[in-house]
Amino acid sequence: MVENVLAGAVFGLGLFLLIRALFPPRPGLVARLLALDSVREGDDAHRLRLISPDEEVSAFRREVGVRLAQFYASRGWEVRSTRADLALLGRSFEGYLATKVLLAVSGLLAFPILAAWLVLMEWGVPLQVPLWAALLVALVFFFLPDLQIRRDAAVRRRDFRHAVGAFLDLVAMNLAGGRGVPEALLMAVSVGDGANASNWAMARIREALANARIIGITPWQALGRLGDEINVDELRDLSAALGLVADDGAKVRASLTARAATMRRRELAEVEGQAGERSQSMLVAQLLLCAGFVIFLSFPAAMKMLGS
Repeated sequence: MVENVLAGAVFGLGLFLLIRALFPPRPGLVARLLALDSVREGDDAHRLRLISPDEEVSAFRREVGVRLAQFYASRGWEVRSTRADLALLGRSFEGYLATKVLLAVSGLLAFPILAAWLVLMEWGVPLQVPLWAALLVALVFFFLPDLQIRRDAAVRRRDFRHAVGAFLDLVAMNLAGGRGVPEALLMAVSVGDGANASNWAMARIREALANARIIGITPWQALGRLGDEINVDELRDLSAALGLVADDGAKVRASLTARAATMRRRELAEVEGQAGERSQSMLVAQLLLCAGFVIFLSFPAAMKMLGS
């Protein structure tokens, strides 16, 4: 009975997908409003991203990802937090969607493998067990990229905030040397390349400032848009401050120095908090170890007393 129901469900799903492929749906209200806004703006600058993904995506994955991205756009699913994490990690949104779907499909392949294994072993287990196991594996595989991206993005965002503090100090030093705000921003990010936290973050800022000339916006506006793309509040605050006082270098230097000091104090407080949490975890582990050792020592005597 269950096999018939599942077979009917799979057939109905395949027929539904075939009809949707032959007769695509009309764009939703959100998609139409976005298209109207793009026409009203008169250019495509708002759709251009300041930093491009570093990930190399195959043609098949790109095609699958583009179709899924169009489906998301037609439904109005923006997933801004996920896009910000992907931009920070240098990965494309299309590749992310294709990875989720392909991993889920590969999880479904566990069903024929498990079914063939049960048939060969002749254990008499019904087919519902490997079917539900395959569905569970597919569900886990589908959400696995989200967990990985959130974990990696949290680490990179913390490193990026640390680099922004150093960037503020460098900008203040360049302003003290007599440079203007745009020149100071460009000179501050020219600190070399590398794989450590400061250099890759500086490379992201340098790429955003370089693309700002192509798009036709000011460097501080580029910093604000970069903060929106990767969800870093410090860049948005810096953009607002530079936009207000771009013509007054002294106030800019004082503001940047104060912001850098505030960020360093905040980072120090976070490090101290993490150290305190780890100390508490170590204390709990030591207490559990001592309790286990006491039980190990007292167990023979207790068993002897109860036995007598």
